[in-house]
Amino acid sequence: MEYEWKPDEQGLQQILQLLKESQSPDTTTQRAVQQKLEQLNQYPDFNNYLIFVLTKLKSEDEPTRSLSGLILKNNVKAHFHNFPNGVTDFIKSECLNNIGDSSPLIRATVGILITTIASKGELQNWPDLLPKLCSLLDSEDYNTCEGAFGALQKICEDSAEILDSDALDRPLNIMIPKFLQFFKHSSPKIRSHAVACVNQFIISRTQALMLHIDGFIENLFALAGDEEPEVRKNVCRALVMLLEVRMDRLLPHMISIVEYMLQRTQDQDENVALEACEFWLTLAEQPIFDPTPTLHNFMDSEFIYVEEDEAIPDSEQDIRPRFHRSRTVAQQHEEDGIEEEEEEEDELDDDDTISDWNLRKCSAAALDVLANVFRDELLPHILPLLKELLFHPEWVVKESGILVLGAIAEGCMQGMIPYLPELIPHLIQCLSDKKALVRSITCWTLSRYAHWVVSQPPDTYLKPLMTELLKRILDSNKRVQEAACSAFATLEEEACTELVPYLAYILDTLVFAFSKYQHKNLLILYDAIGTLADSVGHHLNKPEYIQMLMPPLIQKWNMLKDEDKDLFPLLECLSSVATALQSGFLPYCEPVYQRCVNLVQKTLAQAMLHNAQPDQYEAPDKDFMIVALDLLSGLAEGLGGNIEQLVARSNILTLMYQCMQDKMPEVRQSSFALLGDLTKACFQHVKPCIADFMPILGTNLNPEFISVCNNATWAIGEISIQMGKVCFFKVIVWILHAYVQLVEIINRPNTPKTLLENTAITIGRLGYVCPQEVAPMLQQFIRPWCTSLRNIRDNEEKDSAFRGICTMITVNPSGVVQDFIFFCDAVASWISPKDDLRDMFCKILHGFKNQVGDENWRRFSDQFPVPLKERLAAYYGV
Repeated sequence: MEYEWKPDEQGLQQILQLLKESQSPDTTTQRAVQQKLEQLNQYPDFNNYLIFVLTKLKSEDEPTRSLSGLILKNNVKAHFHNFPNGVTDFIKSECLNNIGDSSPLIRATVGILITTIASKGELQNWPDLLPKLCSLLDSEDYNTCEGAFGALQKICEDSAEILDSDALDRPLNIMIPKFLQFFKHSSPKIRSHAVACVNQFIISRTQALMLHIDGFIENLFALAGDEEPEVRKNVCRALVMLLEVRMDRLLPHMISIVEYMLQRTQDQDENVALEACEFWLTLAEQPIFDPTPTLHNFMDSEFIYVEEDEAIPDSEQDIRPRFHRSRTVAQQHEEDGIEEEEEEEDELDDDDTISDWNLRKCSAAALDVLANVFRDELLPHILPLLKELLFHPEWVVKESGILVLGAIAEGCMQGMIPYLPELIPHLIQCLSDKKALVRSITCWTLSRYAHWVVSQPPDTYLKPLMTELLKRILDSNKRVQEAACSAFATLEEEACTELVPYLAYILDTLVFAFSKYQHKNLLILYDAIGTLADSVGHHLNKPEYIQMLMPPLIQKWNMLKDEDKDLFPLLECLSSVATALQSGFLPYCEPVYQRCVNLVQKTLAQAMLHNAQPDQYEAPDKDFMIVALDLLSGLAEGLGGNIEQLVARSNILTLMYQCMQDKMPEVRQSSFALLGDLTKACFQHVKPCIADFMPILGTNLNPEFISVCNNATWAIGEISIQMGKVCFFKVIVWILHAYVQLVEIINRPNTPKTLLENTAITIGRLGYVCPQEVAPMLQQFIRPWCTSLRNIRDNEEKDSAFRGICTMITVNPSGVVQDFIFFCDAVASWISPKDDLRDMFCKILHGFKNQVGDENWRRFSDQFPVPLKERLAAYYGV
């Protein structure tokens, strides 16, 4: 028996009045409507009125009926479990009876309502829903078929997982073959729904689809030339996903798929072309296929798009955004500055929210990926075209050529080197082009070649490039300012101390930009200043530079409130400046220190309130705390022992104890970096907390969180050095616990370089502190230990680690015998060890030689590469 319900006429009029009012733009009316709706929710049959207006009141206009359905949808979301049974049944039957309404808007609204009810766990409690919708697909009436398909597509999108579970008796076994039949339907809308439904189940490799995979692919090919853009888009999307999960099934057809995607990359409909571009990004990540033969047409299609699309200037240029990264402790290397954390891939443009991801950028990103896969093989296809584009009289064409040149920089760098002496001066000239778009894209492209520029004599390219970029930082166009500032930060990272002679000139420009820049670009300016400080270090610590730089920074610092997110880039910038200025930062340190401690304290307090009463208190934005901890690290590193009194007068160690146990990895990462820096700067304040800190550090040696593990490892090493050989028993137990984990990490395959180096240093340091306890494990790690540390520069950390390893070898000489050649190689990596460390090396090398005898030593050392042999002979007389 169907639930019979009739509305009360007066009630109906009241609700219609309300629906009309809710379409008013006036906010006061809106607010009153919201309150009335809340009150009406107290009446059980209010929702009956809403479904009645949506499905039965054909006399009303469609927007009002649809709105009634959308309000009902919100009620279902918020209160469905409180609906009386009768109301629920009435709504369900009305939905199914009206899914074929003649109005597309009403059909779509009913579909949204059905999927909302289904996603409230009602698929189990509405057993006739799926069978009914599937049977409606066979209706002769187009509206019914389209409405049912629209609802099914939404259900497949929202409830894909449960559809493929035993909970519902696996309906997909029936649904997927059914959907496949509709790929050939005469209506484009229905074809599009059918493909979209099946697409939901590709990535999860749903069994029901895998059984029909060949039929699915065959049907997709049949739709390849469909006249409906939405169908073509869904076909492209399906092929991109299949490439990831069922490459094996696509391989036999690969040449035709590649050619098809080339056409689609030039599709009239931009959404189709965008989907097709994703194909190249995915393809380049697949190890099996080499599409070189079809590359040429692809390059052509790239250029057509790069050119034509640019006639409509973008709202955002692809200048790579730079975000706050929590502090990661890394080692200096022989050939370069600080190692980048390995998790950060240098992609062309890594944040879709910052730049509108349009076809031109997608083409450039695809080129970047292809260049990284095919390397210099790409150049014969590109160069003839590129030359024509770069020197073209029309600015639009020239601009697209400059973008391409930047896109291929990373992958084709080796092959491009012969052309750079001609290209770089041309690009430097383009920096003063009269078109702003040409100037901004040129900034970006030049930054992609900064590494090469810096490797040449400075007067040849570095000086002219720097001079021009600094002019662009003060450009009258905001987009160019942004591009130039970002490019200059990249140049700073590459050039490091090469910039020292020009510091006054650089600071002059950057400080002048403070007065010129508006809000968005100020944030990028902070980054350029911070990167400059990182790159030139203590060379910045001169009274005249400090006088130029600090007043504008402190003025901004005083203007910003504690809850203003613009503090992030400023705190980050000050962290770099404090580290570089060292004692030069002393006059500014107290208020900066105090504010950072307050930010940490405020955030922790807010987090505690939120955890206790989530309904009443919002969760805090923990980035405030992370950036404040990082700035405290910068202060500790820059001021060293001078920070002692500030620490003594604050509760920072108590706050750190809480931060070290935070759920958010980035908070722990930054607190461990600060712990290490405070251990170096003022151990007397850290020492009383060691017994509390060590167990927490031990539980964070989990390489799943690379940066957290890295910083915890480094902090353990710093603490052990400060403890010296007077560790008390409780700490020794924790040190051994950590030690076993560190040995495991150093032997793991694919451990990132930064983590390996820090692990090796800490293992060495622990060996220095308690050699008797840890030397027995020497043989388990000596080989990876030596290979991890042979490439880092001579410094204090390397020194303490090697002292530790030598002490362990003295305690357990047999532990190193099998891998002695690796030890010899690591010793030879020292340029100038301190005298007493050199004596330790000598003792071990000569001890080993005497132990095995001259004849065996000669045979052993014959395996050495010549440079190693010569070096050991010259430095250590063996």
